[in-house]
Amino acid sequence: MNKNILVTGASKGIGKQIAQGLSKAGHNLFLTARSEDVLKNITAEISAKGYLVCDLASQEDLEKLAEFVEENSIDILINNAGEYVYGEIEKMDYDQISRIFATNLLAPTRLCSSAVKNMKSKKWGRIINIGSISGVMGEAYASVYSSSKSGLFGLTKALALELAEYNITVNTINPGWVETELGLKSIEESEFSLEETLSIIPQKRFVAPQEVEALVEYLISENARGITGQSINLCAGLSLGI
Repeated sequence: MNKNILVTGASKGIGKQIAQGLSKAGHNLFLTARSEDVLKNITAEISAKGYLVCDLASQEDLEKLAEFVEENSIDILINNAGEYVYGEIEKMDYDQISRIFATNLLAPTRLCSSAVKNMKSKKWGRIINIGSISGVMGEAYASVYSSSKSGLFGLTKALALELAEYNITVNTINPGWVETELGLKSIEESEFSLEETLSIIPQKRFVAPQEVEALVEYLISENARGITGQSINLCAGLSLGI
């Protein structure tokens, strides 16, 4: 049976790959991102059912998206959108800190609260939060990002317990370095070169967005109905150390 799926941050990178892959499986895709032009293009490309332009750091936009979730009876919520900032903690001002937490943690929490009503009524649902290996291991000079992503797993564990009896599963996927625009940009902003970054990854490669999409597809399937409250590292061995 086709499900109604919302993918946040669907305009590029992992989010776009997830949307493309799940649309091929015949599901009804609903998309959100900040760029309307890009959203229009991908909506047409994959024949998505609808989209909403939204800046997740804006409370006004987020409330509109929460209403969008309820109106479209979302069965599967993919909290993919995220923002990254690199720098010493003493150089982070309040606006930077609040924007990262609003996008990476507060928005997913609000969307969960909106989506769960429909999921409970159907006694079926899937919530997948896209975290980060930085939220598992910690990343120097990315403390704001790391802590916001770490918070996603706390949300995942608690909601998995709260919603288990309703046949709703909640899981977090923690990608390592992924071959996306955001991944490459974060390297440019850091003090390390691409070669230095690859040298600390056991498999000596970046994760492909298709690998994340394939794991999402499995986690929303009935074959994975017993997997809930888990934090799954998809990082080419990065979490194992060097």
